[in-house]
Amino acid sequence: MGSRLLPGGYWDATGHRHRGYELSRLSGREEELLAGAGGSGSPALVTEVLSRCVRRIGEVSPVSEDVARRLLVADRQFLLLELRRATFGDEVRADLVCPRPDCGERTSVAIPLDDVPMTVETDPVPWHTMTLSTAAADGLDAEREVVFRLPNGADQEELAPSIARDATNEAEALSQLLVRCIGRIGTLERLQRDDVATLSATARDEIEAEMERVAPAVEQTMEIRCSECGRTFFAPFDVQRFFFGALCTDRGTLYREVHYLAYHYHWAEAEILDMPREKRHTYIDVLAEAIEALNHGA
Repeated sequence: MGSRLLPGGYWDATGHRHRGYELSRLSGREEELLAGAGGSGSPALVTEVLSRCVRRIGEVSPVSEDVARRLLVADRQFLLLELRRATFGDEVRADLVCPRPDCGERTSVAIPLDDVPMTVETDPVPWHTMTLSTAAADGLDAEREVVFRLPNGADQEELAPSIARDATNEAEALSQLLVRCIGRIGTLERLQRDDVATLSATARDEIEAEMERVAPAVEQTMEIRCSECGRTFFAPFDVQRFFFGALCTDRGTLYREVHYLAYHYHWAEAEILDMPREKRHTYIDVLAEAIEALNHGA
């Protein structure tokens, strides 16, 4: 399944870009994994889910955890949306409160996943080059050239612990990200923490802005129309929250479903857990109808 292209793409060691993909549906094994994580959508969990469910990216198959980890942030978000689409269909439902002071009513909205705004990378290269302004490059080489790559899942995993410790320290998180993503500033390569610390605020802002400009993106806000007052407002659209929230089956429910099917059909646990959720629930519905018909007939 899946005929679309990644908004960014995976660059292999030879410099070849891969954008096509093939997914498998989430099975009971992935639900068991998510249940064990307690609803946490950590970058490491995203990596594991993608490595299990993405069969192919371009000519790269199988997709290892290392490959999933090196996918661009937007590509990882996009694939989560595609996995959610495969599991629950083309719409996301959300209950929101209208922020208009004269309304404030709760509204239920359906968001077609095809309507989620997405920006495709327009300058697809593994390393991007920019030139800092004269003001930003004070103290740097006269050429003022910066070479950088875009953030990926490995960066998210590396920065997650420090962000968890202090989510308010955005400057420190950006410094760590720049150390990882900048390949060269002028003639200076292999940057250290102190090298980034000496950059002016203007230089850091310009580099961050250029990263955002060239990077593919899955929009994190959606324009919503209130069903009560008819006016529109913008609401956050957290891809990982929608994905992990909808797919977080508690272990008790999952294991009861496995027991129910194993008891009546005498299937092994492994066979049931290998089924996609839709197929497992279909068998449960069919079995429930058969039992009800037997009871009614009796």
